[in-house]
Amino acid sequence: MEDILKKAAKIELLIFDVDGVLTDGHIYFSEHQEIFKAFHVHDGLGIKILQSSGINTAIITGSQSAIVRLRANYLDIPHVYQVTGNKVSAYEELIKKLGLSDEKVAYLGDDLPDLPLMQRVGLSIAVANATPFIREHANWITQANGGKGAAREVCELILRAKGLLPNIHNSYLSCSKAELQIE
Repeated sequence: MEDILKKAAKIELLIFDVDGVLTDGHIYFSEHQEIFKAFHVHDGLGIKILQSSGINTAIITGSQSAIVRLRANYLDIPHVYQVTGNKVSAYEELIKKLGLSDEKVAYLGDDLPDLPLMQRVGLSIAVANATPFIREHANWITQANGGKGAAREVCELILRAKGLLPNIHNSYLSCSKAELQIE
């Protein structure tokens, strides 16, 4: 775990896949051709806390969806790439734009399209229910499944590695009821 914490302490950008990572992987279709996806509130708060601590966040997903854009806007995720095919060109554009090296980037994925990015970044993470091949190639595996708090777990790992998590927890302990914000 010490090696993982060293890698996590260097992270300045956390990139998420969506389907199977920020969602549980289920896609619901209505008879009116509407698509529905569910996101977990714990993941959302983790992302907001990570951002408030100065860590950049991004989404690189193979799905094309207005729902993804809506969730990203709600969470103030500034970098959203909805790509078809290989995710590497979006990744290269993003790290060039932010002036980051691979070692300062973490990626959370669950399936084969995530593997090229997981091989590049400084900290590759798989959700607990990722495919076995992806779990084999991850630096770290969450305890939570995708869409069930895995993103929050990664956010807290990075914050813990940077020594920021205790202060965040203490700030919530010291808040009055009137000051607490509910996600």
